[in-house]
Amino acid sequence: MEQVITAMKRYEVKYILTAEQFEFLTKELVGKMEIDKYGLTSIASIYYDTPDYRLIRTSIEKPPFKEKIRLRSYGLSKPGGTVFLELKRKAEGLVYKRRVTTTEEAVNRFFAYDGDITADGQIAREITYFRNFYKTLVPAILIIYDRVAYFEPGGDLRLTVDRNPRYRTSDLNLVTSMEGSPLLPEGSAILEIKVQQAMPLWLTDILSRGNIYQTSFSKVGEAHKKQMQLYLQERM
Repeated sequence: MEQVITAMKRYEVKYILTAEQFEFLTKELVGKMEIDKYGLTSIASIYYDTPDYRLIRTSIEKPPFKEKIRLRSYGLSKPGGTVFLELKRKAEGLVYKRRVTTTEEAVNRFFAYDGDITADGQIAREITYFRNFYKTLVPAILIIYDRVAYFEPGGDLRLTVDRNPRYRTSDLNLVTSMEGSPLLPEGSAILEIKVQQAMPLWLTDILSRGNIYQTSFSKVGEAHKKQMQLYLQERM
């Protein structure tokens, strides 16, 4: 059986790619990194928040420490299907992620204080403490994108490219569809470099030649800002 990673600790650096930069990067990675066995995968994540969007608003402010909780599926899920409840924290650029395997139905009951998340152990206790600390957590935004993940053979370097990032604030479940409103201009993509140590020189050289520069970008934060803009426009 394939081992399920339940805890991760690493640095994550983000970049926004134009269509031209995406093509450049794809060609430059040939022979240096390999696409993982899953290939192109559509990922959907429900982000939970307090009714006043406390977690998202904090994230947008870019504090030294921030945290979020989300329910993720790889591809469109189905009732009773396997999903992952993830607790993600970022402190001074270092990302810590904890997750448990569960079902959407169990998670709905868990946030309603009507059951557990079909898991035990330290990670489940951390997630339960998080829920109890924020008291009321409800589905806030659904983020969807089409991901290709690369890995460096024999190394800890990971790289993901998320194309067609999109969101919606209705039908907040993992079984309805993978449709949503765009987060970026057509052809753009989000590059994330994930590494436990320093970034290799050959990769920094590729980024430099491609004029690819680090940025601060939160999918859920951007979705929230777009939704607030729509709300204000409707009230005008």
